[in-house]
Amino acid sequence: MWLKLFFLLLYFLVLFVLARFFEAIVWYETGIFATQLVDPVALSFKKLKTILECRGLGYSGLPEKKDVRELVEKSGDLMEGELYSALKEEEASESVSSTNFSGEMHFYELVEDTKDGIWLVQVIANDRSPLVGKIHWEKMVKKVSRFGIRTGTFNCSSDPRYCRRRGWVRSTLIMSVPQTSTSKGKVMLKEYSGRKIEVEHIFKWITAHAASRIKTIYNVEHLKEEWNKSDQYWVKIYLFAKLDQPPAFFSALSIKFTGRVEFIFVNVENWDNKSYMTDIGVYNMPSYILRTPEGIYRYGNHTGEFISLQAMDSFLRSLQPEVNDLFVLSLVLVNLMAWMDLFITQGATIKRFVVLISTLGTYNSLLIISWLPVLGFLQLPYLDSFYEYSLRLLRYSNTTTLASWVRADWMFYSSHPALFLSTYLGHGLLIDYFEKKRRRSNNDEVNANNLEWLSSLWDWYTSYLFHPIASLQNFPVESDWDEDPDLFLERLAFPDLWLHPLIPTDYIKNLPMWRFKCLGVQSEEEMSESSQDTENDSDSDNMDTFSSKDVFEDKQSIVHSSLGRTSHCDAGACSCANKYCQTSPRERKGRSYGSHNTNEDMEPDWLTWPAGTLHCTECVVCLENFENGCLLMGLPCGHVFHQNCIVMWLAGGRHCCPVCRWPSYKKKQPFAQQQLLSNDVPS
Repeated sequence: MWLKLFFLLLYFLVLFVLARFFEAIVWYETGIFATQLVDPVALSFKKLKTILECRGLGYSGLPEKKDVRELVEKSGDLMEGELYSALKEEEASESVSSTNFSGEMHFYELVEDTKDGIWLVQVIANDRSPLVGKIHWEKMVKKVSRFGIRTGTFNCSSDPRYCRRRGWVRSTLIMSVPQTSTSKGKVMLKEYSGRKIEVEHIFKWITAHAASRIKTIYNVEHLKEEWNKSDQYWVKIYLFAKLDQPPAFFSALSIKFTGRVEFIFVNVENWDNKSYMTDIGVYNMPSYILRTPEGIYRYGNHTGEFISLQAMDSFLRSLQPEVNDLFVLSLVLVNLMAWMDLFITQGATIKRFVVLISTLGTYNSLLIISWLPVLGFLQLPYLDSFYEYSLRLLRYSNTTTLASWVRADWMFYSSHPALFLSTYLGHGLLIDYFEKKRRRSNNDEVNANNLEWLSSLWDWYTSYLFHPIASLQNFPVESDWDEDPDLFLERLAFPDLWLHPLIPTDYIKNLPMWRFKCLGVQSEEEMSESSQDTENDSDSDNMDTFSSKDVFEDKQSIVHSSLGRTSHCDAGACSCANKYCQTSPRERKGRSYGSHNTNEDMEPDWLTWPAGTLHCTECVVCLENFENGCLLMGLPCGHVFHQNCIVMWLAGGRHCCPVCRWPSYKKKQPFAQQQLLSNDVPS
């Protein structure tokens, strides 16, 4: 998880550097920056109208270019970035979808139950033509969709009873706006009563109703009273301008941020004394002033702070976010981090997507579960101070220059999704390349074959589904199979799995292991130690105890060598696998298990053997006698073999004793210790 988080932060850093690189290229080719102001005089009449449409100001009664230019100047400063975004949006000929309501419940769910948005609905009466034609309606939908206004069509033929109850006996236009200034308040429906069925007139009607919800100030005394008043709103944004009504984007944002931010329009068109505005820090007209408990912030002085709906929306969301905004942000970040698994995981293609689906499910489940207590804590009244300090911290951090760069980059990449996806894919391919290179340098085996990986996945699945987990951490332990015969019956239902068990080999490291020693004979290790240190001859008997670290290393080396499909044992050990396989079953049966003929006619030291093991001096796998100092290993049934021989036997998939066929991963019930054959001395 931390590796994915690191790669995600690295990706964001790459996006930040790439955006600065693009700015440098634009500056080198054109000599301008996105924050550079544009002189409206140098723009064409068409570009000026495009700017007014994006800001939501009507120009139908302004035939001269001079009047249009003055209206642009009155609404706010124009930057190169805003001009580029407006022209790009105008060139995009994407059709905006409009909702077709199926009945009363559908209309109520989307329109009347929406508390933080504006809806424009065309009602078509029975056996009547629509009020706005198809061509004009498409223009209307495209025009109002820039400001977050959703549109739809309600045909009374689908629900005539609801139309009669509402009084919609003729085709008309309905607009829904929140009735109160509180969040999630009531919604009121307004019907268009104008005579001119034109796009500009309908748009003026919409903006007039939306602007009526904004508090408007016309004189200095009212401004003083409002400026010094303290109420429930911690964040207020003022628009000082010489306009009849605020722009449509400003009115749309006031509805979108209902209950979070208060929007105030100050009309200074007929003001003679403007000294008070200089006292509160307003020097230019028009000005967008954000007032918070921490101070005053002038919107438009930093990167990406354009006079547009998208720019101001991202700015206000960063200062006064909703819980839903934070949840969506965390959801996007978590999924971006989870998709990194597609490139970090090495091997087969199917393996990558299986791991990706598993990671996506796990991360999203954990995210939703972690958000539940957060939502519960936010409802507690004792956390009001914590909530206030958190918002204050957000306001401090998001009014910095770095935060303005991040918002500008967010708007840039959101308007160019292909660039965002291509950079993410390129970043992932680089991660995949370096991960492959790292694993090759570490000699890590990667299964790149889909069929082989699916086969190994099926083996793992069936191993844990149909067989007991082979774990002998505290050998010997009580087995559930000894008490529950149903597991045995379930396994009998799969005869192929019974004949070819798929058991993990992790239990091998827990089997008992020790050195074979004869009384009166020193091992090679003891002889070397006694020759090196003559003062510790009396401690040579301690070599009988073998350290757990050495034992584990010996086991691991042999298990890995067997899993690596090596077909021979160590040079100093017996070659067990080939010799045992070349011996016929009758010859193996004819050989006496437990033969006590040793190379030297010496008595073995049975005291060093673990309890419960059968005393013997021969390995039935390789058919060789135990030599003094060789490494032995015992199975749960009590039979003893060379460590090399039995590990090779078990790692080859034969998880049973070579003598009695008792499962090597299953503890055997305690049994009485057999008497030593011939007093443990060969005849």
